[in-house]
Amino acid sequence: MLIIEVAYATPFKQKIVECEIEPGTPLRDAVKSSSILQHFPEIEIDTCDLGVFGKVVAAQYALTDGDRIEIYRPLIADPKEIRRQRAEMGLKTKKGGGDA
Repeated sequence: MLIIEVAYATPFKQKIVECEIEPGTPLRDAVKSSSILQHFPEIEIDTCDLGVFGKVVAAQYALTDGDRIEIYRPLIADPKEIRRQRAEMGLKTKKGGGDA
């Protein structure tokens, strides 16, 4: 048996649960066997991205003892677009207000 952790976080709540699984258990099945879905019933486990220690992994990833599966929430905005907008705002605020 393997001991793993399953982690999920929202802006308001985070939880890490430990569970015991059989070697060879698929990622999504490991998450389903943990109690994390009881704490966060809104998780769409069949479609969400999963990772291990901060790296997105494929569904066939072989879990090892001590791994921490992380459940990722969908992005609400494209990070590249947000950076572009911030850069644009920075340029607008610097124009005409410089102390040469």
